Amino acid sequence: MNFFRLQERGTSVRTEVLAGCTTFLTLSYIIFVNPLVLSDTGMDSGAVLVATCLAAAFGSLVMGLYANYPIALAPGMGLNAYFAAIAVGTLGLPWQAALGAVFCSGVLMLVLSVLPVREWVVNSIPRSQKVAIAAGIGFFLVIIGLRNAGVIVGSEATLVALGNLAQWPVILALLGFFGIVAFEQRKVPGAVLICILIVAGVGWLSGQSPAPASLMAAPPSLAPTLLQLDIATALEVGLLAIVFAFLMVDLFDTSGTLVAVLNEAGLTGEDGRVPNLRRALVADSSATIVGSLLGTSTTTSYIESAAGVRAGGRTGLTAVVVAVLFLGAILLAPVATAVPGYATAPAILFVGCVMARAMRNIDWDELTEAVPAIVTAIAMPFTYSIATGIGLGFITYTVVKLVAGRTSELNAAVVTVAVLFGIRFFVM
Repeated sequence: MNFFRLQERGTSVRTEVLAGCTTFLTLSYIIFVNPLVLSDTGMDSGAVLVATCLAAAFGSLVMGLYANYPIALAPGMGLNAYFAAIAVGTLGLPWQAALGAVFCSGVLMLVLSVLPVREWVVNSIPRSQKVAIAAGIGFFLVIIGLRNAGVIVGSEATLVALGNLAQWPVILALLGFFGIVAFEQRKVPGAVLICILIVAGVGWLSGQSPAPASLMAAPPSLAPTLLQLDIATALEVGLLAIVFAFLMVDLFDTSGTLVAVLNEAGLTGEDGRVPNLRRALVADSSATIVGSLLGTSTTTSYIESAAGVRAGGRTGLTAVVVAVLFLGAILLAPVATAVPGYATAPAILFVGCVMARAMRNIDWDELTEAVPAIVTAIAMPFTYSIATGIGLGFITYTVVKLVAGRTSELNAAVVTVAVLFGIRFFVM
């Protein structure tokens, strides 16, 4: 296991396996959510399930073996909604053309990663913004965790409201959250994984959620989506904006996730830079290309990887374990999809709380750093988009530095990104 540099990073095979299982369980919901979202476009849900697992397995495997980072990949939430609701639903694109747009954005992303324009952009992010990105993603995870647990619900009057805390799934989720905190404080190995399994088990036994009907099932056919993408239509002049949109969202969703998770893992340098970043970015963009060929929306790095990091994952072996579990999930789909949302919600909520602590590293006395950082951190959960939060934060950072006469503290990457997001928000 010297390949993964386990001893150098202070971990072990057992810890990495536990971390991989933890990460997989926290993001396994994508196995059934992604087919549900994409089936609204007319895509075959069974084929999408298989494509989802294969794309996630490929991306996680490349990330683990090539970049040696504990980052799992899978078709992204938000990106799949944009694919179904905007590209296909609003603009009326055939899903084949939308897949073609995903493929084109993946190729462009790969080019930017190899050049290495993408690495330059990520490493040029000011430290205050990197801290804000990590904290913002933490707040984002808190919102997701509370929603999945049923603690908060949608409200037309106030946007969100308190859910019914007397429901058993909500109670189980809250007990799971308190259990994770207690186990973590007592340094219990695999605390997050243990609590996920306990809550899921109690939910199955009590009838709060259906237990797996069987351990195995024959995998659905991939044929309805395999190589069905329409690249020619996606490259038509009027549709290039769709390709650009996929490109921009994936670029900053992934960059924000990598910076946040690797910072949490202690794998960033003192200056906040990510070593070997180019390999991680190549792995991510390659997964998007392969995923579009298989028949799924953009494949991206998952913030839920932070749960595995919290469980001790520090090397690519964690990601390899996730890849193996995704492959197994094709056959064990009844079990993989039986873990209810309220069982993984405590893990997401806990990880969010831990990541939100990054706000303590902001220089609160320097308003030109603190104000843009707050905008970034708050915009992510309230716009329900990591990329949008980063965009608004970069625009604020640039404008604040300009009006404060601190232009020497700006760099070309930050200004370029701010301008591009400005075009996206106010023109496109």
